[in-house]
Amino acid sequence: MKVALFGAGRIGKVHAASIQSDPRSELVAVMDAVPGAAEALAAHYGIAATSAEAIFADAEIDAILIASSTNTHADLLQAGAAAGKAIFCEKPIDLDLARAREVMSVTNGHDKPVMMGFNRRFDPNFASLKAALDGGEIGKGELLAVTSYDPAPPPVEYIKVSGGLYRDMMIHDFDMCAHLFGMPTSVMAHGACLVDPAIGEAGDIDTAVVTLTYADGRLATIRNSRRATFGYDQRVEVLGSGGMLAAENVRENTIVKATDAGVVSAKPVHFFLERYMRAYEIEWAGFVDAVVAGKPVPASVQDGVNALALAEAANMSLAEGRPVEITAALTWA
Repeated sequence: MKVALFGAGRIGKVHAASIQSDPRSELVAVMDAVPGAAEALAAHYGIAATSAEAIFADAEIDAILIASSTNTHADLLQAGAAAGKAIFCEKPIDLDLARAREVMSVTNGHDKPVMMGFNRRFDPNFASLKAALDGGEIGKGELLAVTSYDPAPPPVEYIKVSGGLYRDMMIHDFDMCAHLFGMPTSVMAHGACLVDPAIGEAGDIDTAVVTLTYADGRLATIRNSRRATFGYDQRVEVLGSGGMLAAENVRENTIVKATDAGVVSAKPVHFFLERYMRAYEIEWAGFVDAVVAGKPVPASVQDGVNALALAEAANMSLAEGRPVEITAALTWA
């Protein structure tokens, strides 16, 4: 499967490595708004840096991977569908829910696989937790807790164009809750700026707690912070009628030192590259399975719309100080 990559930044480089790690796929072209970035990544793999127009016109290219800036995703999704390419797109579809729905209406009529990039679904620990939950190993899941703390905030210039914490950071956790428990009926969000005043001045928050309520009374909580001085804190816990499942942090090493002074273990790995590199490879293999073997995509455009709808509801809840209901049409009252 010949693949063209849009985006040669940090996440683009991660995806380029994933493409090349699967013997069924081959990276053949790279495009980036910054020509030097595209040329450098292309040179690393001995391929061409090219234009979007050339990629879409090339019948030899089977699939595109969209890892460019968020404001380009919707247009590239639609152009990729029009060009008859299979498409893998990093989250989010767009920062605007109406635009995301418009894209979904286009891709729903596309006869090639279209997959959204929610890499945490593919983390071996989280995937094992879901398999155990679905297998009834703790009875019915009743209370879900997702913790996601970054080691340090991104630059404020990034914050200004990110779409805000709920759309940019917590969207992964919204997807995890939907993946494990399905779509909730309401969202209640709380947020504050406790880490960096400049983030607040940019109109965003850096610390947040969201509660999701389900039709049958189940509850899910998400906790986000842009600062955890000890490393990248990524945990999921499910309490069920017959027990509990917990996916703990991946640590720098597995050594535990126990003395009369106490018990000490290593810190969590530093950031997402260390934590989720294997997840990105498994995620890409899932997309190749869909293209080559006709298997269902493991994260659909509908999943992308769902997560964005929950982020939008959280923004509304924070602004208005009330729970926001989610309807079947992914709108709210």
